Amino acid sequence: MAQRSGQEDPERYLFVDRAVVCNPATQADWTAKKLVWIPSERHGFEAASIREERGDEVVVELAENSKKAMVNKDDIQKMNPPKFSKVEDMAELTCLNEASVLHNLKDRYYSGLIYTYSGLFCVVINPYKYLPIYSENIIEMYRGKKRHEMPPHIYAISESAYRCMLQDREDQSILCTGESGAGKTENTKKVIQYLAHVASSHKGKKDHSIPGELERQLLQANPILESFGNAKTVKNDNSSRFGKFIRINFDVTGYIVGANIETYLLEKSRAVRQAKDERTFHIFYQLLCGAEEHLRSDLLLEGFNSYRFLSNGNITVPGQQDKDNFQETMEAMHIMSFSHDEILAMLKVVSSVLQFGNVVFKKERNSDQASMPENTAAQKLCHLLGLNVMEFTRAILSPRIKVGRDYVQKAQTKEQADFAVEALAKATYERLFRWLVHRINKALDRTKRQGASFIGILDIAGFEIFQLNSFEQLCINYTNEKLQQLFNHTMFVLEQEEYQREGIEWSFIDFGLDLQPCIDLIERPANPPGVLALLDEECWFPKATDKTFIDKLVQEQGTHSKFQKPRQLKDKADFCIIHYAGKVDYKADEWLMKNMDPLNDNVATLLNQSTDKFVSELWKDGVFIPLSLCIVEIQNNVTSLDEPPVDRIVGLDQVAGMAETTFGATYKTKKGMFRTVGQLYKESLTKLMATLRNTNPNFVRCIIPNHEKKAGKLEPHLVLDQLRCNGVLEGIRICRQGFPNRIVFQEFRQRYEILTPNAIPKGFMDGKQACERMIRALELDPNLFRIGQSKIFFRTGVLAHLEEERDLKITDIIIYFQSVCRGYLARKAFAKKQQQLSALKVLQRNCAAYLKLRHWQWWRLFTKVKPLLQVTRQEEEMQAKDEELVKVKERQSKVEGELVDMERKHQQLLEEKNILAEQLQAETELFAEAEEMRARLAAKKQELEEILHDLESRVEEEEERNQSMQNEKKKMQSHIQDLEEQLDEEEAARQKLQLEKVTAEAKIKKMEEDILLLEDQNSKFLKEKKLLDDRVAEMTSQLTEEEEKAKNLGKVKNKQEVMMVDLEERLKKEEKSRQELEKAKRKLDAETTDLQDQIAELQAQIEELKIQLAKKEEELQAALSRSDEEVAQKNNALKAVRELQAQLSELQEDLESEKVSRNKAEKVKRDLSEELEALKTELEDTLDTTAAQQELRTKREQEVAELKKAIDEETKNHESQVQEMRQRHSTALEELSENLEQAKRFKSNLEKNKCTLESDNKELVSEVKGLQQAKTESEQKRKKMDAQLQEFMARATEGERAKVELADRTHKLQTELDTVSALLEDAEKKGIKLAKDSAGLESALQDTQELLQEETRQKLNLSSRIRQLEEDKSTLQEQQEEDEEARRNLEKQLATLQTQLFESRKKLDEDVGTLESLEEVKRKLQKDMELTSQRLEEKASAFDKMEKTKTRLQQELDDLVVDLDHQRTIVSNLEKKQKKFDQLLAEEKTISARYAEERDKAEAEAREKETKALSMARALDEALEAKEEFERLNKQLRTEMEDLMSSKDDVGKSVHELEKSKRTLEQQVEEMRTQLEELEDELQATEDGKLRLEVNMQAMKAQFDRDLQARDEQNEEKKRTLVKQVREMEAELEDERKQRALAVAAKKKLEMDLKDLEGQIEASNKARDEAIKQLRKLQAQMKDYQRELEEARASRDEIFAQSKENEKKLKGLEAEILQLQEDLAASERARRHAEQERDELADEISNSASGKSALLDEKRRLEARISQLEEELEEEQSNMELLNDRFRKTTMQVDILNTELAGERSAAQKSENARQGMERQNKELKAKLGELEGAVKSKFKAAITALEAKILQLEEQLEQEAKERAAANKIVRRTEKKLKEVVIQVEDERRHADQYKEQMEKANSRMKQLKRQLEEAEEEATRANASRRKLQRELDDATEASEGLTREVSTLKNRLRRGGPISFSSSRSGRSRQLQIDGTSVDNSDDDADSRASDHNDTQASNQTE
Repeated sequence: MAQRSGQEDPERYLFVDRAVVCNPATQADWTAKKLVWIPSERHGFEAASIREERGDEVVVELAENSKKAMVNKDDIQKMNPPKFSKVEDMAELTCLNEASVLHNLKDRYYSGLIYTYSGLFCVVINPYKYLPIYSENIIEMYRGKKRHEMPPHIYAISESAYRCMLQDREDQSILCTGESGAGKTENTKKVIQYLAHVASSHKGKKDHSIPGELERQLLQANPILESFGNAKTVKNDNSSRFGKFIRINFDVTGYIVGANIETYLLEKSRAVRQAKDERTFHIFYQLLCGAEEHLRSDLLLEGFNSYRFLSNGNITVPGQQDKDNFQETMEAMHIMSFSHDEILAMLKVVSSVLQFGNVVFKKERNSDQASMPENTAAQKLCHLLGLNVMEFTRAILSPRIKVGRDYVQKAQTKEQADFAVEALAKATYERLFRWLVHRINKALDRTKRQGASFIGILDIAGFEIFQLNSFEQLCINYTNEKLQQLFNHTMFVLEQEEYQREGIEWSFIDFGLDLQPCIDLIERPANPPGVLALLDEECWFPKATDKTFIDKLVQEQGTHSKFQKPRQLKDKADFCIIHYAGKVDYKADEWLMKNMDPLNDNVATLLNQSTDKFVSELWKDGVFIPLSLCIVEIQNNVTSLDEPPVDRIVGLDQVAGMAETTFGATYKTKKGMFRTVGQLYKESLTKLMATLRNTNPNFVRCIIPNHEKKAGKLEPHLVLDQLRCNGVLEGIRICRQGFPNRIVFQEFRQRYEILTPNAIPKGFMDGKQACERMIRALELDPNLFRIGQSKIFFRTGVLAHLEEERDLKITDIIIYFQSVCRGYLARKAFAKKQQQLSALKVLQRNCAAYLKLRHWQWWRLFTKVKPLLQVTRQEEEMQAKDEELVKVKERQSKVEGELVDMERKHQQLLEEKNILAEQLQAETELFAEAEEMRARLAAKKQELEEILHDLESRVEEEEERNQSMQNEKKKMQSHIQDLEEQLDEEEAARQKLQLEKVTAEAKIKKMEEDILLLEDQNSKFLKEKKLLDDRVAEMTSQLTEEEEKAKNLGKVKNKQEVMMVDLEERLKKEEKSRQELEKAKRKLDAETTDLQDQIAELQAQIEELKIQLAKKEEELQAALSRSDEEVAQKNNALKAVRELQAQLSELQEDLESEKVSRNKAEKVKRDLSEELEALKTELEDTLDTTAAQQELRTKREQEVAELKKAIDEETKNHESQVQEMRQRHSTALEELSENLEQAKRFKSNLEKNKCTLESDNKELVSEVKGLQQAKTESEQKRKKMDAQLQEFMARATEGERAKVELADRTHKLQTELDTVSALLEDAEKKGIKLAKDSAGLESALQDTQELLQEETRQKLNLSSRIRQLEEDKSTLQEQQEEDEEARRNLEKQLATLQTQLFESRKKLDEDVGTLESLEEVKRKLQKDMELTSQRLEEKASAFDKMEKTKTRLQQELDDLVVDLDHQRTIVSNLEKKQKKFDQLLAEEKTISARYAEERDKAEAEAREKETKALSMARALDEALEAKEEFERLNKQLRTEMEDLMSSKDDVGKSVHELEKSKRTLEQQVEEMRTQLEELEDELQATEDGKLRLEVNMQAMKAQFDRDLQARDEQNEEKKRTLVKQVREMEAELEDERKQRALAVAAKKKLEMDLKDLEGQIEASNKARDEAIKQLRKLQAQMKDYQRELEEARASRDEIFAQSKENEKKLKGLEAEILQLQEDLAASERARRHAEQERDELADEISNSASGKSALLDEKRRLEARISQLEEELEEEQSNMELLNDRFRKTTMQVDILNTELAGERSAAQKSENARQGMERQNKELKAKLGELEGAVKSKFKAAITALEAKILQLEEQLEQEAKERAAANKIVRRTEKKLKEVVIQVEDERRHADQYKEQMEKANSRMKQLKRQLEEAEEEATRANASRRKLQRELDDATEASEGLTREVSTLKNRLRRGGPISFSSSRSGRSRQLQIDGTSVDNSDDDADSRASDHNDTQASNQTE
């Protein structure tokens, strides 16, 4: 394609950068702007976004410059999403339109990706530079890879073709088309390079330097062809000016074993003239530049400017040197093993082509005649071509032309001479090119290995449209129409095969028919004729012109849809054709001339007689056949149309205007020698298309990006035109008709599941089901998609719509995500601001408090005293530390006790865990057993499937074998037809001989008067014979008279005794042979009867076996029904056991609940008593307090009592609720367990049904095996019949040879007859009187000979029944020889037989009487034959009816088999649904268990929260009481302080008391502070705990709500799925009902057909009985005739005894007698050969006895099958036992679950105990708080208010918790309601399942009934076949007998018509030969009958298989 530019990374030019393609920004831009394509003059199409719509027009904004434009809606084309940018296969584009295809190709081309797929096409755009993608590394990269695994490349196409050829054993073809310069030749080279590398036969061998290695030669063939066939054009520097089809042959292992190149469309006119800036073929320039001096002198070469045919002189090709190319061409020729002489001879022819142009002619002054003023160029030319100069100039200037019968020299004008020279130059170069291709093919086909298959590479010009197109362009466009039709057919056949493979409904469309009207317009031969046919027709007429051709074309095709006339008179075009690529205008100038391709025959004969062997070899056929097709590419023809008129030279005849020359030319066409260019081209194209249709085509379309040959530049309009011409857009049009976009299920779900978020439930789901749900949720139109087995198919544009929806959905999700994130950040910032605000408030409050207290004296005192207190408080601190230590020890002891309790509980939990682990182990063991069972069943299923696949493969093999046998049969039939034609020809020859005999008989007209007299006497004797009653008495009287006459004749003819003795010996031999034949016949008859008896016995045995089989099947069904009843009883018993167990568990649960309630009541009682005691102690402790404290205490006691009552009520309510929940849970569990058991029962029933269906399947498989074995037996019988047919064919050929020998003998006899006639003429002169007597005697002898022939004919009939026609032939030959001998003897003894004339006349009269009787017999036989023929026709019609009914029954049987398969699929679907239902049940069970666990946890947490709330309430009360006490203490202290302050002035008190009181006060204050701090810490801890509990409660509540919501959604989804399943099952039930109705109708039809068949069989049996009776009558008549013939033979013997005396006088004829004896010996040898063949036939009959052994084998096989069925029944019983064991294990699992439930209840009880312990701890804490209250004596008002606020908050929280608990109870009730609904649904489903089960059982019973009916129908069909075969045999016998009778009748007629002495001798031999031919015809007719019967049987078999 261009020169190398350097090494680069090859992957850059192969792989697409998906990161750039899958850019999210471009995707978002595409979605937001709604981009589309609009037409553009500059870019083809431009991207724009839609702004608004105004009716039919749309306002768009260009993406490039943002300009707005108004565009019509129809001009807008959709844009693909960015996902499809630079896609490797354009068929995957969701929007398939011209703009998208152009944009994809442009993007890939600018990225360096020149290869792109478009469905089956590989589109290649010429890069005009070197790309590093053709190295050996790239070849290895593509080697062994599939097409979709690697990026597009010509190597991928080559690899796929190579692999398909090896794997499928199918021939491949790669079709490279395109304009000139598009890269067709380069891609062809790359294909050859790849195949030579991959399939080299020397790969791996050590010796790589083989001189003539095949791959090297294959690669070197291109340079030679390019030198001679390529040229520089405006578009391309190395343009191929011819099309080629390179066929590379491979052997079985895939190695190259040879190649062959076929060329088309060589542009031979380029050798004569070239357009501007173009060159002729490279070889001319290479030769002129690269030839050495000695070669230049040998070839008489000159400079470039010296040659007229080099129009533009020396034009160099950039980047190429002609001298170097010449050396490369020479090296390539040496590699191809061209000899030096061959190369030199080729170069001479090349030089002579240039010299043709230098021959100059001038016009003479006085006339138009041309002359050659200088013959230098002619001398050079003649020297190079080995011609005589004078003869050459004479042939050019004044050629000889045939006028009538004479040759005339006609002077040529200058134009005619120039045209003749140019035509010779073109023809010479074309012949040289054809020879070169033939020589290359010879070199490439040198290997001896046989090619198994081939890959063909077609490099041919593509479709091009110019302003005006000529005849050559019409041929090219016609070729491309055919190739496009092939592509359309191939492409959519593959598409529709994929649709069928994926199970998509699709009506077959043959898109190849779209192009048929245009092809018919060009190529149709007649009605109406096409363009080429009309052109050929015009070439026949002398005065025809291009205008008459156009007129006729418009007249014939003016109304054609693809044809258009020129619209205006000014149009240059003559007519227009609408091709698939567009409308093409054609100019019809010189079309007649181009089609005729005239040539000067005189010069052609001179060249043929050249002294140069090479030239004469080139022109070997030049005298008779005009040159072949010259097709040029279009640009050259366009330029040639614009050249001056001198170059546009017309033919010899048109310029001269001489009608006689053209008339002379037409004489050749009438002889069949003249063939037009159009005819030759059409033939070559049909051969090419036939080759391509027999291959698997691969299409490569080459495209020019620009005309400037610039790399990286692409002109859109140019590329679009080529896409249209190359058929790429046509292929896209076809793609639009179907479903071009297809996605694998997983990819579709992964990409578009975002559009249907709730359509697919959680968990695993099959890809197909998921896609169906998604499509349903998307609500797409059903016409826009199809769902296959592994993919989902879409029409164009659907994926783009889905991509838009997806992008919109993603944008919404991202916007929502961003809003959530922003909200979260804003809330976080707001919370931070709030915290800062509260901190500022605290700081302000503290600062304000400090400012208030800083001037207060007590505060100052406090701040000064506080540091001094630490010194005096050490003892107190020690005491406090001791107290704390005591408290810590007490706490430690308590904690240790708690630890012991916890360890005990931990031990209990571990034990429970071990128990659960053991249960889990048992479960796993059960699961493993179930898994093993499943694996065994799966293995068994796999085995059955393998058996079924084997059977299917065997059926296919048998069908293929049957097809091959049918093909062989057709070949044999064609061979038989050829033989029959030969027989007809021989019959015609025989008739000619008979005519010659008639002419010979005309010489003896005088004897006819005697014959008339004899006929009168014959009529008298006939009248007398009618009166005779008893035929036997007449024959005996005739015999006695003949004996008397024989005695009289014996006295006269003693001389002929010697000869008669010999004849008698021969007769004895014949009698012996006849007797032997009769014995053999009797033996064969006996053997056939024995065989028939054996067959009848075997049929009886087969019927007995079938009866036994039926009994066994009934027993099996009874056993199955018994097992079903047992299983039902067992299930009922198990159900009763489960109900009892459920009642027991309910009673136990009630008992346990009562125990629990009693324990709770006792615990509550104990707690209350403890609380009472505590209150009593507290009352006793607080009796010392004031009345206010007593009032407070009474209030507190009342509050406590109220709280206790509330707690009791709440506990009771809670317990009642828990009890209700437990009861509901238990009932729900029981219901679920019952549902589970019912589902298991349903599952077991389905498994039983599955087993029964499997057994039915096995039975059907066995039936299929039986049918296959019957088929094999029929195949064996058919083979035997074929063998017999071949033997008969061999016999027929031998009969043909014998017939030829007989014809030779008759010819000899005819010559002898002529000599005898001459002798007779002499004898007539001597004795005219004796002639009449001799004639009478001869007629008598003739009659006797006719009797002998009748006997032999009877013998023939008998032998034809035993199929031994060869013996008949030998006996006939002997009889013919005897007749010939007798004829000769009688002819020579005419003079001696005068005395016996009168006696022989008497004998003749008697024989005529016998003839009369035979005539009557003949009439009777004719009547019988007519009756038998009528019966035969009736039987044939009955047989046809039976065949029709049989075919109909077979079709119905096939339909029933299809219905059975459908039933099986339904059953398998039901099993799948059952499995899914089991899975749903298991999920429901797990979900219910999880719900129960979560509910228990929630209850426990609620209890804990309640206890904590109670304890917190108590702690609050105690804290309030302590606060009040502190406040009181504070008041007291204040009063004391005030008292102290008041008593400050009291001097009576001493300082010491003040200090003491001060110290005591300080101590009290310190204690109060410590107590306050402790209380505050405890309060803070309680508040933190409360907050934590609140947070936990809220989180648990939210989690619980979410879980409940999720469960509700899951339940609703399950409910929907269950409803859908129910609907589907109802639909299936309706389908089953419909199928049942159809089956009943089919059954009725079968019954009616069976009745019809029975009636037909009865009628055929009656007809058979009648035919047998008639046969017996005929046999009796035949016996009578045999007796009569024996009597006639005895009389004949006596006549021969009388003629013995005549032989003594004929001693001169002894030599001839010896010769006849030798012939007799030869016939004896033939007879022995026939006897051997008879023995072979007997052996074949004995071989037929082997059929009996085959039937016995069949019986044994059936017995083995019965035993196998019994074993399978035992296996099924064992499977039932295993299922029962499994059922027991499941019951055990249920018991274990019950025990686990009891354990859970005990755990709940323990948790209740733990709760009570915690309550006790709460009480202890209360007691401690009371002690602290007693110790605390000061109170603070602010703390009281805070605590009151907190109490209010806690009360509110309590109310909220109560509400939440009520809501939780409501949710629990809802869940219970939903559970009940689910349970009801499950019960409904169970009922539906039971109904389905009953329907399945009914369907099974129905299937069994249909099966029995089918078996009965098959038995009846077999009986009908047997009766049909018997009737066929009887019909064959009857036809043979009738044929024998017809032959006898014909011979009798012939006898009556013939008579006379000499006519007898001539006609008798003819008659004997006729008899022999009749015998052979009988044989052939028998063979034909057998072949017809076998054909009929084969056609029946084929119908059945079909």
